[in-house]
Amino acid sequence: MTEEKIFADGFLFKRNENAPDFVVGRLSMKVDEAIAFMKKHEKGGWININIKQARSGNYYSELDTFEAKSPANKDEKPKAKAAPKKEEDADLPF
Repeated sequence: MTEEKIFADGFLFKRNENAPDFVVGRLSMKVDEAIAFMKKHEKGGWININIKQARSGNYYSELDTFEAKSPANKDEKPKAKAAPKKEEDADLPF
């Protein structure tokens, strides 16, 4: 299932190869376009944007549309699975 990419309007990421190692890159935002994009795509006051690298080597910003599946009954909390007990652990004093 391939979803259509939603490029993040107003966001531009550039990597400077001459920058020190601790500098990953620079994110520039065109305020009017970025605000309009964020208002259009926000969910619960948040928006997630992935910085990706195209095959050409250029970087681009894409809206992260991933949504975790919620349990059928929202009142139920997901149950944690207990780790299986090992026989050798049974003799440990702690």
